[in-house]
Amino acid sequence: MSRPLVPAGRLFAVAAFIEGFTWAGLLIGMAVKYSAIGNDLGVKIFGPLHGGAFLFYVVVTVLSALRLRWPWWATLLALIAAVPPLVTVPLEMWFRRIGLLSART
Repeated sequence: MSRPLVPAGRLFAVAAFIEGFTWAGLLIGMAVKYSAIGNDLGVKIFGPLHGGAFLFYVVVTVLSALRLRWPWWATLLALIAAVPPLVTVPLEMWFRRIGLLSART
């Protein structure tokens, strides 16, 4: 059984999910926009949402790294994970599994 998440770990998990969710919405919006439908409503909605979620994720990542004393490679990997689509969610799952989101023992 995994260890319980500390508040900074929970916040990182939430930020990673929101960032991934808004990425998915933006990708779907772009697919609809450039399809035969040609409706750009999804991009208009999820573009700004994803921009805000991206910034929120970056700030939470830096705060979590400092608070939870992540090694430099974990911080760098978490920041890089925000760039390609949908990578923050599996990264969060991995960080949870290896204990980076829990209290150090």
